[in-house]
Amino acid sequence: MRKTIWVIASALLLSNCKKEVSPTHNAVVNRTTQQQDSAETVSKAIDSTSRKEAKIETFDFITELCTNKGYFDSNTYSRREIEDTYKLWFNHGGISLSTPSVFKPQDLYKVRREKDAILAQLDADFLKSKKNLENLVVVKTPYWQNIKSAYLKMLKQDYQKNKIQIESFSNPSVLLNNSFTKNCQNYAKALNSSDAEIMEEWRKLRGEMSKRNGNPAKVMRDFESNAQSADWKDFATADLITFGWGNCANQDVERPLHDEKMNKQFESLFTKTDSECDEP
Repeated sequence: MRKTIWVIASALLLSNCKKEVSPTHNAVVNRTTQQQDSAETVSKAIDSTSRKEAKIETFDFITELCTNKGYFDSNTYSRREIEDTYKLWFNHGGISLSTPSVFKPQDLYKVRREKDAILAQLDADFLKSKKNLENLVVVKTPYWQNIKSAYLKMLKQDYQKNKIQIESFSNPSVLLNNSFTKNCQNYAKALNSSDAEIMEEWRKLRGEMSKRNGNPAKVMRDFESNAQSADWKDFATADLITFGWGNCANQDVERPLHDEKMNKQFESLFTKTDSECDEP
């Protein structure tokens, strides 16, 4: 009997000594558990996204010698991005500026007569090409976004240079003060100087042209013949603006390099590419 009483007393004593858990402690435990559950949920979502199955589509395109079929993941790039990046890569986004060729006096007279209409067409071409470029939805990588910006810059510079050149056939003084003449001063100055200076610069230009031609003797024979004609100054003006100032100023237009790097950047948009090519 005494033993039984002792066991009961011991049990009561242990029960009274048990540490109570505060409500605050329970709240902390619950909050920690919720945070762990939330973190696990986010982690599972990220894992699920990273394991998202590739959705492969094909894009047919042509290059100089090849017909190609590219396979791309439409989870990464949209078809519009692939198509517009191809336009930018392969044909400069469809840039087209109408400018007349002036090689002889008859061309020169035509440009002078139709100058206003030619300049109006140039303005229209510029605005159309600019809109086409701006509307291209190219791949959203720094490289292709920079290439798009570079082509827009090139378009603007080409437009400005061509406008000056067309105006110069009627008024050579426009060649004197512009951003393109810095490396082409000799042509601009000669065209705004005496007949003797025009002739001297023209002869020098023809000599340089002959060195780059497959038939240098013919280049100089044509020069000597035209230099004796009554309209020699118009022959000289056509040459000095088209082949002199025009080619010189063209070097100052900043053009994106359509090089191997650009080719590789385009190829990298595809998981693989099948090509059928003709012999060069």
